[in-house]
Amino acid sequence: MVSLRQLRSFIAVHEEGSFTAAALREGATQSGISQHVAQLEEELGTALFVRRGRNVALTAAGRTYYEECTAALKRLDVAAQKVSADKPSGPLRVGLMPTFTRSLLPPVLENFLVAAPAVQINITEAYSGVLTEMVRAGELDFAAVPAFSGTPGVSQRLLLRDREMLVRARSRAAGTNRAGPVRLSDLGPLKVVVPGWQNTRRGNIETYFAANGIEIAQRLELDAMMGTLQFVAASDFVAILPFIMMVADLNELRFEIRPLADPPLHSEFVLIEPARKAISPAAALFARLLKEEAARAQALFDRMIKSRPSIPRPARRPRGHSRVK
Repeated sequence: MVSLRQLRSFIAVHEEGSFTAAALREGATQSGISQHVAQLEEELGTALFVRRGRNVALTAAGRTYYEECTAALKRLDVAAQKVSADKPSGPLRVGLMPTFTRSLLPPVLENFLVAAPAVQINITEAYSGVLTEMVRAGELDFAAVPAFSGTPGVSQRLLLRDREMLVRARSRAAGTNRAGPVRLSDLGPLKVVVPGWQNTRRGNIETYFAANGIEIAQRLELDAMMGTLQFVAASDFVAILPFIMMVADLNELRFEIRPLADPPLHSEFVLIEPARKAISPAAALFARLLKEEAARAQALFDRMIKSRPSIPRPARRPRGHSRVK
């Protein structure tokens, strides 16, 4: 009969990529982990891994079995939570990018502390790569990061699809339509602050520049969100930032904040959590409040777009009209 220890050993080997790393994670010996996996394969009558030296990869059967096992372990967690105390309690560890901590976190925290005063909450601010690894290692209950292709041991679900904005110092903005959508190709060579390549959004931004003929005069790579905003406010550099990052600045005088258009650019953000474990009631409450606050920000964006003029399109010449040379 298959045991929970065998299942956990099998899952750990896949998620850690080797028997040695799995043993360290599970507090067991390498030979013990190997024995559990061998017993499991014998019980199932099929190979779960392809051995490649010290590394391993799932077989097709192993992939199917992994997905079913993580779902089963998560269901066991859910069952335990349903028979425990109703009110959220205990520790909560959440990972958020600066995109979320700057504008969305204050109202979320205010509502959460009223609803769950007994929870001891810890917020870690970092960029997506660090937060993903912390979730995978079990150091965070969940995190909010840009959507990505995935990593073993981590599941994800959509949090929001946000619009990217041009952000620049208001005093340096040219033209009369400083509030409506903007076509970057109309602005001439740009001096732009961009995140480093480890940030998922960097590749999306560079692809957008290349695909739409946007001239870049100078790039400044800066992985410090508050530093980026301070520098943009004091210089002729611009930044491309998600709308939710700038919600708190809409009524301030420092920045011109305009959605990219023709075409628009979107970023998707997801909640990530350990694949084999259900999030606690406290984590589920915090995640729900975060999603509700993000939805309010999106509703604000929709109202803002409806009230602002669109980009004027070039006049089309009548058919049969030829240009005089």
